[in-house]
Amino acid sequence: MKIEWTNQAENRVYDVAAYIALDSIIEAEKWIDKIFEYVQRLEIFPESGRYVPELANRKDLRELVFGNYRIIYRVEEKITYILAIRNYKQILPIDEII
Repeated sequence: MKIEWTNQAENRVYDVAAYIALDSIIEAEKWIDKIFEYVQRLEIFPESGRYVPELANRKDLRELVFGNYRIIYRVEEKITYILAIRNYKQILPIDEII
């Protein structure tokens, strides 16, 4: 299974890393490496995430929890699209992922 990041999701990773870098550039770089590595599991197990609670009727949308962040993704036939990265405490804007 191929993994493809949307621009929105990729930009969000770098926004979060920029915030972490205010305290430590090294930790920000580690965070980036870890989140991309974590998502790689979807190549083998694309349906390993749970359904997105706000969109339980959408069986193609799933999420992984990575620390304080939700990684929202859509599974298609041969591609998994990473749609959004959100802090767990934030309300998920549905228009970001549909």
